[in-house]
Amino acid sequence: MSITVVFGSDSGCTKAIATRIGKKLNATVLNITKAKTADFEDCSLLVLGCPTYGVGDLQADWEERLGVLEEADLSNTKVAIFGTGDQVTYPDSFIDAVGILYDTVVAKGATVVGFTDTKGYDFSGSQALRDGKFVGLALDEDNQSSKTEGRITEWIKQLV
Repeated sequence: MSITVVFGSDSGCTKAIATRIGKKLNATVLNITKAKTADFEDCSLLVLGCPTYGVGDLQADWEERLGVLEEADLSNTKVAIFGTGDQVTYPDSFIDAVGILYDTVVAKGATVVGFTDTKGYDFSGSQALRDGKFVGLALDEDNQSSKTEGRITEWIKQLV
């Protein structure tokens, strides 16, 4: 069993973060445009990464390929999710894509790990909140890039 990181990215920001996380976890890193259902299934840990676009939308490649994830049997799969967003420009929908992916994998039977504290962020709403925590790692490269490395490091400690 292996660790797989699947991401979607337009500008390259989420791809760069997926690559950093993949290196730290010694994982296979895969663009959602190339992912097959089997890529989601035989993992000891599945890490999903997606930026939030506009007002709470999945990145376009994730939007187009969500069905590939929805076809996967995730009943014995541990999943961690990270997302990039802009809490200043989009404070009402900060990292909503993480919440959308969370709902998708939970419906498929996955066990989600890597919930993180909202302390240190300044936003007013997010679909990625459950019981006062983010359901994954929230990253804001536009406004808090100096905190990204530390946040990744602390998050990975939870996952391994």
